[in-house]
Amino acid sequence: MDWAITDKGYSQRRACSLVGLDRKTYRYASRRPADEAIRKRLRELASERRRFGYRRLHILLRREGIEVNHKKLYRLYKEERLTVRKRGGRKRALGTRAPMTIPQGSNQRWSLDFVSDSLVDGRRFRILCVIDDFSRECLATVADNSISGVRVARELDRIAGVRGYPCMVVSDNGTELTSNAILQWQEERSVEWHYIAPGKPMQNGFVESFNGRLRDECLNEHLFRSYGHAREIIARWRHDYNNHRPHTSLDGLTPKEFTTRSNQDHNQSRFYS
Repeated sequence: MDWAITDKGYSQRRACSLVGLDRKTYRYASRRPADEAIRKRLRELASERRRFGYRRLHILLRREGIEVNHKKLYRLYKEERLTVRKRGGRKRALGTRAPMTIPQGSNQRWSLDFVSDSLVDGRRFRILCVIDDFSRECLATVADNSISGVRVARELDRIAGVRGYPCMVVSDNGTELTSNAILQWQEERSVEWHYIAPGKPMQNGFVESFNGRLRDECLNEHLFRSYGHAREIIARWRHDYNNHRPHTSLDGLTPKEFTTRSNQDHNQSRFYS
């Protein structure tokens, strides 16, 4: 309608009359703030977390100190056309994330992943594997028929009750590991969480290597009668892995021996310094 006023020289009254528009509607100016800073950060987070909806993005914004009502955020989310697209076909790699620093001591970085297997009667179960990336020590092998994000958070707290919390956790983008329960856990425990790029399992190479050993040396060697039977055998293998099995990348030491030697070297360095 502006062209009729500027190009044709029509009055505002006549131009509005021609198109059937009330003059109050034409003159209305929104009083809402531009929210450009929030919009910009929302677009950036949505680009980094392509599978996150507005609820999870809301948690990330709160974590950064950006307070915004969830209804308003939903409106901005819709206006920016950031709706998560439905998946079509197999997942494809979407590039790498920022490189991770190499851990220089125990408990600096944990990595975790799931392994699946079945009982003799065909029932499936999953194993949550948690590894210390420095010593390669297996911190947990939690076997159950179903493991939710809430359960993962509870198991991480159980490990931390003995060892303390790590500086970073590394995982893939599985449903349980990107759940609201895990996002809340990261925020409340102040633990950095690094998600590897989709389709790039070797970015989580320590736990992937462990999964291969677990599969080859334990799961493929036994038939499991029940969940309890599976937990018992896997726990025995984990104890052997940590305390007796030599690890080639640790100069033939076991994870426990490597941790002990590392602590001794650290204490000697502090003594002489």
